[in-house]
Amino acid sequence: MVRDRLGFIQKLDRKGVGKTVRNTFRGGVHPEEHKELSREARLRLFDPKGEMVFPLQQHIGKPAKAVVQKGDAVLVGQKIAEADGFVSANIYSSCSGTVKTIEKRRVLGGGMGECIVIDNDGQFTPAADYSVRDSEANLSENEIIQRVQDAGIVGLGGAGFPTHVKLKPKDPAAIEYVIANGAECEPYLTCNDQLMRTHAPAIVEGLELVLRLFPNAEGVICIEDNKPEAIHAMELAASGKQRITVQTMITKYPQGGERSLIQAVTGVDFPISKLPADVGCIVQNVGTLYAIQRAVLYHEPLFSQCFTVTGEAVKEPSNFFVRVGTSYAELLQACGGVKEGKEAVKALAGGPMMGVAMGSLDVPIQKQNNGLTLLAEDPVAQAEKLMTACLHCGRCTTVCPVGLMPQIMADAAIAGDLERYEKKLYGLECIQCGSCTVACPAKRPLMQTFKQAKAEIQDKKRREGGAQK
Repeated sequence: MVRDRLGFIQKLDRKGVGKTVRNTFRGGVHPEEHKELSREARLRLFDPKGEMVFPLQQHIGKPAKAVVQKGDAVLVGQKIAEADGFVSANIYSSCSGTVKTIEKRRVLGGGMGECIVIDNDGQFTPAADYSVRDSEANLSENEIIQRVQDAGIVGLGGAGFPTHVKLKPKDPAAIEYVIANGAECEPYLTCNDQLMRTHAPAIVEGLELVLRLFPNAEGVICIEDNKPEAIHAMELAASGKQRITVQTMITKYPQGGERSLIQAVTGVDFPISKLPADVGCIVQNVGTLYAIQRAVLYHEPLFSQCFTVTGEAVKEPSNFFVRVGTSYAELLQACGGVKEGKEAVKALAGGPMMGVAMGSLDVPIQKQNNGLTLLAEDPVAQAEKLMTACLHCGRCTTVCPVGLMPQIMADAAIAGDLERYEKKLYGLECIQCGSCTVACPAKRPLMQTFKQAKAEIQDKKRREGGAQK
């Protein structure tokens, strides 16, 4: 494998034919990483003491339906809610105890959602022995998918799309790449880095199980070059695997976006209306692959995931295997709380680029959540003080990984011309990564403007759809 002067990598495929692949994507930015705060903090399991809250909507698709009632005794790994349709996911208890109630509780984002509330007995008694390994040799493709579906696995990179749906494209033979997303490009977050360092063989086994579903596919593990220890661990685990390679990516945001990874690995660009499978790709986060390995080989449902608590306002930034349903507030206390002499002026579920601002930490961690960042300074408030009119410099267009024109989109959105924003400027193609906002020297809140425009368009479509009924 060699890299030419343009930064492209020349390597041989499984048939010995030379091909060119890239290790980056079009556009993108280089925000300050801040990963040094937690990158050396080893993953540790946190056992919460407070009550556990399980929202029925922890995934894209229909909410799950509760299968327990008030007063029921539950164990770790016991199903408490079942999928209500194909695009839905089962939910399992992460603690043992008694169902206290099923009611609406405050959830991430500030709204109220139907939740199962469990009085945690602190014993964490498991429903089964998740240390007993099955032989995978005789498992059929359908059995692998069924175990993933039964386990309630969703995408752990943040989207929360039910994984079994991803694993059933129309034409499995047309899939050329299964991409393992180990980029972790979001600033501050380091839990995937630690997961790859400490559980590399299990991640590779998860990838091998997925590759069994796609006989013509190559597995590519993508990791940014700011994670040398993770790269080394994954290369050792993948050594000798004929269908798996580790590809080092240039550190750049949003490298971990599905579209960005596909563009970097294959050179293919595609509209957001298309799915990765339409261009021959399946993308899975490394945490999801780890969960697949546990589900298929150990019958362990998804009730925990890796999670980072970090930021300049955190006393002891840490990485955890956190149990679903744990309160953000209780997990922060496990890190020593707010650092002495600092004030947490902003709390984000996730990192500073695509994270969700939190009004309260008294909400439960859900399956697809992977971080809490406490900032001692609010970059949005600072930018507002420096904001000027658009300079027409074009930097926002240069860095957009989708190839949109943020400057013109913002003008249309501010003017209320949402039809032009959607139909002429393809505003709904925006992945809301925030690259344009970072690059803008005028400090314009571009991403926030686009989020608002998208919300207004979607709300209008819902109202029109309801009127037609």
